[in-house]
Amino acid sequence: MTGGCGFIGSNFIRHILGKYPEYHIVNLDKLTYAGNLDNLRDIEDNPRYTFVRGDICKKDTVKELVPSCDIIINFAAESHVDRSITGPEPFIHTDVVGTFTLLEAARQHDVTLVQISTDEVYGSLREGEFREDDPLKPNSPYSASKASADLLAHSYYVTYGLPVLITRSSNNFGPYQHPEKLIPKFTVRALQGKPLTLYGTGENVRDWIYVLDNCTGIDTVVHRGSPGEVYNIGGGNEKTNLEITYKILETLDRPSSLIHFVEDRKGHDFRYALNIEKMGSLGWNPHHDFEEALEETIFWYRDNEWWWKLLPGSD
Repeated sequence: MTGGCGFIGSNFIRHILGKYPEYHIVNLDKLTYAGNLDNLRDIEDNPRYTFVRGDICKKDTVKELVPSCDIIINFAAESHVDRSITGPEPFIHTDVVGTFTLLEAARQHDVTLVQISTDEVYGSLREGEFREDDPLKPNSPYSASKASADLLAHSYYVTYGLPVLITRSSNNFGPYQHPEKLIPKFTVRALQGKPLTLYGTGENVRDWIYVLDNCTGIDTVVHRGSPGEVYNIGGGNEKTNLEITYKILETLDRPSSLIHFVEDRKGHDFRYALNIEKMGSLGWNPHHDFEEALEETIFWYRDNEWWWKLLPGSD
């Protein structure tokens, strides 16, 4: 696994180690600002878990690890849209060059690669749902870098016959998410009585999925998916950013006066929504109730100040 010290990756590692007692995981992570060893503090001594600090763009590092693996699951990515707007270069380097490096190593050793992607590669839509065969129309440097990686991965399947699978999930939320993202950011700021700044009118819509549902979805693709295929993993919980903000304030008993509207973000996609019928054909559907999972997530940040207090972006 790559990027296993990040939000989704760390939750996935915990899921896999708990479900498959015969599996061993090697976690390759560069430990950028979004990679946190505390995310896996509870399993760091597990004999079936090995951590390696390294960069997926470094060929020698990747080549050393890949021959002993049966499958590569690529969670490593720069993933924050705002950061991609102010400084896109790291996104191209990690998301595109890094994926290329992994694909080359996988090709040389005939190792399956699972590319973890995002619904943002499809662009924005006003109505309906994106299907896996819809064209890619990314609107930010971040989503363009992920779309590029997806296309590279697909080309390795077609050209070289490399077993590649791609998952595209909707907006994840849950414990251990860096407080630069909307739900943890607003939760942390509300706890501190600080302003919650919403882009535009706050009416932009996102489909939300609890991170553990995404983990079971990726698990399903790994074990039941077909090489060369793309799988949408959505939660079916479309909410405006304003709705999410009000729910956080209500749960923490904080006033709505904390909401401050600011100028809209450049290239701000209005709405994402995923059709998940293809995942349903593999026997998967999300199981967590959105309201309950969101409340549990908010309380996790409230009760784990030790985790987020010193992180960059937690203010």
